[in-house]
Amino acid sequence: MSTTVANAKDWASDRAIRLLIGWLSRQPYDRRMPRMGRLFQSYLGPMTGYTDRAARNLALVYPQMPADQRRAMAKAICDNVGRTFMEFYSYTEFTAHVQKLTPTGAGLAHIAAAKEQGLPVIFAATHFGNPEAARHGLTAMGYRIGSLYRPMSNPYFNELYVGALESLGAPCFQQGSQGTMAFVRHLKRGGMAALYFDVAAGDARLPFMGHPAKTATSLGEIAIRTKALVIPYFGIRQPDGLTFQIEVEEPVPHTTPEEMMLALNARLEAQIARHPEQWFWVHRRWK
Repeated sequence: MSTTVANAKDWASDRAIRLLIGWLSRQPYDRRMPRMGRLFQSYLGPMTGYTDRAARNLALVYPQMPADQRRAMAKAICDNVGRTFMEFYSYTEFTAHVQKLTPTGAGLAHIAAAKEQGLPVIFAATHFGNPEAARHGLTAMGYRIGSLYRPMSNPYFNELYVGALESLGAPCFQQGSQGTMAFVRHLKRGGMAALYFDVAAGDARLPFMGHPAKTATSLGEIAIRTKALVIPYFGIRQPDGLTFQIEVEEPVPHTTPEEMMLALNARLEAQIARHPEQWFWVHRRWK
């Protein structure tokens, strides 16, 4: 496909998404999210192939699960993805909504101590529940949490995406040599930032949900290099579909990068066991 055609498709996709976001944004917040969830579950998920991909991944991990149950769970997964997407692009209201919540967990005391001592913290983030809920909730407690992000392939989507990420006023760094170096410098100055670890990246093949998965060990490497605490956190969607339980876990001890990533995989696996429909099974985790 030529660059011109690709750019035209990207532009058209972006216009369609912005029209949809604009239409839904005129509706009350508590109606907007379930409507986007239903749209994604019934139309956008099947159109994008997300529903089928989620069902295939579920079949890989849960081969004994009946096919109709996998399809039903794939639909529930797409509902969560749709809600999360709309929350992300309703970030002003989403921030106000989430910052009323009270984070819990043993990791809170460690964060407070790190801030007092000027020590860096890497929040090990995942595509679970709403990936940004925990960052927004902790921001309300006075923490300034940046992020290292992977840019979207569609440059028009990426503009909207980065704007939402930067809405909290914290520094955001694009993955790549320059962005990663800036991220490391931020940590060395005692900064806090989130880094996602649950996508297919890097060269290591580490077990995740019972199968080898491409896993970047960079989080562990950076943590060891900067002496940063590594704290997993989760924004777990509640039964009302709108609120979250923000759980901040104990730090993962510094060992080797590979062992640290195995520990983080285990933390995520435990959350998936509790709420399997809330992880983004739509990703190509086991390429």
